[in-house]
Amino acid sequence: MTRAAYEAVLCDIDGVLRLWDPAPLRALEREFGLDDGALARAAFAPHRLTPAVTGAVTDAQWRAGVAADLTEGCGSRERAAALVARWSALRPEVDTGVLALLNAVRQRARVVLVSNATTRLEEELHALGLADAADAVISSSRLGVAKPDPAIYSAAAAAAQVPLDACLFVDDTAANVEAARGLGMAGLHYTGAEALRDVLSSLLA
Repeated sequence: MTRAAYEAVLCDIDGVLRLWDPAPLRALEREFGLDDGALARAAFAPHRLTPAVTGAVTDAQWRAGVAADLTEGCGSRERAAALVARWSALRPEVDTGVLALLNAVRQRARVVLVSNATTRLEEELHALGLADAADAVISSSRLGVAKPDPAIYSAAAAAAQVPLDACLFVDDTAANVEAARGLGMAGLHYTGAEALRDVLSSLLA
């Protein structure tokens, strides 16, 4: 990718800035008698996830729906609710290397976090000490549209107060990056901090 002095970096959150260890989730599934991946399949099924990340339902409503879908597998409504409560209490780790890069970039360019997220995102960022990690945060559940809808990229560029073609968009989902490129943004399919550091080198000098 061509290195450039971007005016704004629009960065995904999950899979880039915050990382989820799958081991605790698998342990919970086994404890409650579910197959590996059962909770994720329930939580991220399109009929559950899409309303949650576009703000049609709240985070609490989404999680209640997930619990309902897991009732049979868990053996009772109470056990399913307990599983979802335990899952909801899990916390990710912040990638401190990525955070340091974004902090450095903010000396020369705007940084906007762009996430397909539920209505709990702001609370989660505060709990992780990330409430002030960017100049702005675009949450799909607040906007009403999710990546790769063009409107979320336009909203992020507007929050950064720069044109679309002055933005670098970073995401760990290739389809989201391709959508950004289709709007004229530069894009990085995130696979690790080293590649991110390289593409941001002109802003780190």
